[in-house]
Amino acid sequence: MAVTAVVGAQWGDEGKGRVVDYLAQRADMVIRFQGGDNAGHTVINHYGTFKLHMIPSGIFNPKTRCVIGAGTVVNPANLLGEIEEVEAAGVSLDNLYISERAHVVLPYHPKLDGLEESAREGGSKIGTTKRGIGPTYADKAARSGVRMGDLKRPGYLRERLAMSLERKNRTLAHFGMPPLDLDEMVETCLEWGRVLGDRIVDTLPMVQEAVRGGHYVLLEGQLGVMRDLDWGIYPYVTSSNPTAGAVFSGAGVPPTALTEVIGVVKAYSTAVGGGPFPVELLDADGEKLRDVGKEYGATTGRPRRCGWFDGVAIKYASWLNGFSSLAITKLDVLDDFDVIKVCVAYELDGEQITRMPDTPDLERVTPVYEEWAGWKQSTQDARTWDDLPKAARAFLHRIAELAEVPFRYVSVGPERRQLVVLDTFGVEGVKA
Repeated sequence: MAVTAVVGAQWGDEGKGRVVDYLAQRADMVIRFQGGDNAGHTVINHYGTFKLHMIPSGIFNPKTRCVIGAGTVVNPANLLGEIEEVEAAGVSLDNLYISERAHVVLPYHPKLDGLEESAREGGSKIGTTKRGIGPTYADKAARSGVRMGDLKRPGYLRERLAMSLERKNRTLAHFGMPPLDLDEMVETCLEWGRVLGDRIVDTLPMVQEAVRGGHYVLLEGQLGVMRDLDWGIYPYVTSSNPTAGAVFSGAGVPPTALTEVIGVVKAYSTAVGGGPFPVELLDADGEKLRDVGKEYGATTGRPRRCGWFDGVAIKYASWLNGFSSLAITKLDVLDDFDVIKVCVAYELDGEQITRMPDTPDLERVTPVYEEWAGWKQSTQDARTWDDLPKAARAFLHRIAELAEVPFRYVSVGPERRQLVVLDTFGVEGVKA
């Protein structure tokens, strides 16, 4: 069987959870390989509607082992709340495991995140969710973090927290905030360790067993390439790498094991947070995309910035991730548009470019569009390629051409069954 990475091809919120939920029905293991609870994956199935922030989207298959990998950062308090919500819907969480090497989002991380964001002025604000993800990854890189396995080692935990709190309290004092108490922090962490204890394990042996045994393993990412710490719109990025290159360290899978990379992309573009977003529509079309697509953040509820499909971004994402195929989501949101536009280039200083410029230049570009006729009929009941309107099929082919990679899945609604699955991987193999 395959080891498949499912990653975001835009600014995040592409529908990765919906794709993983579908694929996980035959998966033996799903591993969340990076990120924290600062972005959610919305999943709709027979159990109900869920906005998962840390639990892998394969949790709804009782035969699938779900792993929160070493590359993630975990807020135990929020994770326990998510576990309670999912269990209340009748879903078993017996197969949920957390890597002992994943870093802990401690109570002071969200506090510092909010204080630091508030201190930024005007356009320098990143648009962080204030969930403490950035400060946690900063501590990880500075080698002053606390890991999930430490929650089960009282003496070692106290040493790590004492070292960290000395510095954090100085920072809090700078902002006029009261200091944190070491004993209270230790007890909070030990309680998390007691409640989550059996779930916190060395996950590498089970991952090795699954990969070596030829089982179907899904690697689930968070956000998308344009929020990547190295290749995204820095500094308006997340603090980890959502690209396929991060799956190896984040999940504990060797590069030679990866057999497929599925890029998830909406049929239009959305973004939450600050930074350049060239295709953003501040008009009636943008409002329509937001309203029809219900484009509000799964974590914060913030209205998403909406725009037409960005062909420059998908070409960039395809190269960096090495996509083997695309999953195109929310095609149905475009059902009632007379004209649909696709950005095929940027204009920068009087020149048309198809490369992705760095952030200061990206802020100055103007999108170059081509227009496509809308199909003006519902696609929500389509289940085969032939069920899709001809104009919709032509539009999908254009996305594949811009990405230089074929599409395999087309989502026409939020429910698991609302999916067109293509047997061929060839861009030219499916007749328009």
